[in-house]
Amino acid sequence: MKYLYKIASVLFLLFLVSCSEEKIGESAYGTVSGRVVNADTFEPMENVKILSSPTTSTVFTDAEGKFTVSNVKVGEYSFQAQKDGFIAKFEATTVTANNTSQVVFELKKASANNKPPTVPVLVSPVDNSTAQAVTLDLTWTATDPDKDELIFKITLRNDSNSEVKVYDAIKANKLTLTDLIFGAKYYWQIEVTDGVNTPVLSTVSTFTTIAFPATRYLFVKNINDNNVIFTADDAGKQYQLTSSDRNYWRPRRNNLVKKIAFIGTNGSQNDLYTMNFDGTGIKKLTSSVPIAGFNSDYIGYSWNASGSELIYPNFDKLYKINNDGSGLTKIFQTPNGKFISECDWSADGSKIALKVNDANGYNVEVYVINTAGAVIATVLSGQNGAVGGLNFSITGQKLVYTRDVTGFESSNYRQLDSKIFEYSFASGNSTQIITEKISGTNDLDVRYSPNESELIFTNTSNDGISIKNIVKTTVGVVNSRVVLFSGTAMPDWE
Repeated sequence: MKYLYKIASVLFLLFLVSCSEEKIGESAYGTVSGRVVNADTFEPMENVKILSSPTTSTVFTDAEGKFTVSNVKVGEYSFQAQKDGFIAKFEATTVTANNTSQVVFELKKASANNKPPTVPVLVSPVDNSTAQAVTLDLTWTATDPDKDELIFKITLRNDSNSEVKVYDAIKANKLTLTDLIFGAKYYWQIEVTDGVNTPVLSTVSTFTTIAFPATRYLFVKNINDNNVIFTADDAGKQYQLTSSDRNYWRPRRNNLVKKIAFIGTNGSQNDLYTMNFDGTGIKKLTSSVPIAGFNSDYIGYSWNASGSELIYPNFDKLYKINNDGSGLTKIFQTPNGKFISECDWSADGSKIALKVNDANGYNVEVYVINTAGAVIATVLSGQNGAVGGLNFSITGQKLVYTRDVTGFESSNYRQLDSKIFEYSFASGNSTQIITEKISGTNDLDVRYSPNESELIFTNTSNDGISIKNIVKTTVGVVNSRVVLFSGTAMPDWE
């Protein structure tokens, strides 16, 4: 009997232990979650099959490549990600009670029996084609036997400079190119990859862009708060020469050296630059002595007739510099400390016209010096109000300029009624040129046309904030005033 009692006690204890273990096991579960991405692109992969050993629930990834396996018993597991066309990947993880274990899979494409893409065929522009636009589409064809997604890389070179442009991660069979160089020969090649095999290269194809058109007009437009230089032909078609990310203004063309000079912001100072007619080959001329005056918007410089030299002001001094940036020489200094704001060099090289003023742009004098720096003619002296736009006639016997006839002066240099005048060196007198200017506007930045029968200038409201237009008028002809270019300023016509 005693023996039976002992056996019963042992069985009872075993029962209690058994019940206790089952109670603990009921809460011994965790969660496994994770994400599957492409090992090459790290993009999420959808509909990837997730299973484990020991076996748990089988799940599939969502559009973000994510998955969750719930109610996984605690323990050590090996999870596997499977998708057709990719190498299956295993990741080990430990599941603990009431916790979430994270697993990340990076799947590589299966290369076994996977064939590379076909060699890309370059469709357009046709190889060795000419007269192509500076904005065009590159197009090509390529296929993949296994229907893999194709990624293209385009390499573009030209014979005008050493620049090599690479456009990668292209998924379409077309690439739009903009702002190509005029008159340049381009070389392009396609590289294609399916993400599995070695990339495949196309042949090299070439095309040549159209030559830069013949243009005569220069002016600036305000884009992104920068002055941007444009040129235009006789039909009015416009071409942008400088980037809208830079502040460049006051263009002046010289046909003999085939260069355009202009002013540009360079850090805290303004410098003189030159470029080719098509906007290429930008070169900074000045460095230690920048172009400077009372107001950068109203400062001017001049070529000599041959284009070998330029003159420009630096406050009360006038400098000469060669068109390659060498030979900087001071050639004049105002005797009274006034600032030189504008200058113009006669075609025969014998005379230089200067506009000088005080630090506010007023108390103006306009006079002419010879190459030795001696004053040989006085056009204006002690003039109230704003004056500007000096330009010699071809013979050097006349000088055109603008003057605010109201004599108004203000801290913001506002002009109320600026009109065009012509000074005759033969008579020593200035005469107003009637241009039928609209009341309440200003005529500014006047220049002679190449044949001197016409004038080109900027016209704008005297409120100082309205649109600016470049206008042409025929001297002495009534009702000949015509707007050439709207929203533009600082004209040049050579």
